[in-house]
Amino acid sequence: MLVIVDCGIGNLGSIQNMLKRIGVRATVSSDPAVIEAAEKLFLPGVGAFDSGMQALNQSGLIPVLNKKVLKDKTPVLGICLGMQLLSKKSEEGKLPGLGWIQGETVRFKFNPKMGLKIPHMGWNRVSIQQEDPLFSGMPDDSRFYFVHSYHVVCQNPSDVAATTPYGYDFTSSVAKGNIFGVQFHPEKSHSFGMKLLENFVRKA
Repeated sequence: MLVIVDCGIGNLGSIQNMLKRIGVRATVSSDPAVIEAAEKLFLPGVGAFDSGMQALNQSGLIPVLNKKVLKDKTPVLGICLGMQLLSKKSEEGKLPGLGWIQGETVRFKFNPKMGLKIPHMGWNRVSIQQEDPLFSGMPDDSRFYFVHSYHVVCQNPSDVAATTPYGYDFTSSVAKGNIFGVQFHPEKSHSFGMKLLENFVRKA
């Protein structure tokens, strides 16, 4: 059973619908028993870091998520804010993150002369940095849809799965064992997003 974790911080329906398009059924749930039975987990999220962690704390799901991910080694995919919550902390707030990835979430910092807008919004390419099942069979010109002002800086370079250029190369995907994260929105990224979600379901 595939479970999309519901704690009120993500566009869950669009992820569920994209999975349906590739012939995959996923359950949206905030029930610890359902999450405990999951074979794979999706952790989506939009909005601010502290709001996301507060929602997770209030849901009471963190203990079961920690058990599933850290002890049982259940594959998990953090999406957008969900990827940022994998880190230890964020410049955006004061609450600690899940800490599944050693790193910090930071705001884009540019020289004003560069003329780059924040948030980073729209289509952009990814550059794969390690062999990763998420990007298996992906063409070199794969592009994904981004909307974000913050990004994860990994403490361990080996956790960086892909980078994307926006003023500088930032980490747009992480991979550490059974833990995966993408800063972009695969559910809004058409065929490339469908392929990535299919790879997570079939190969991660």
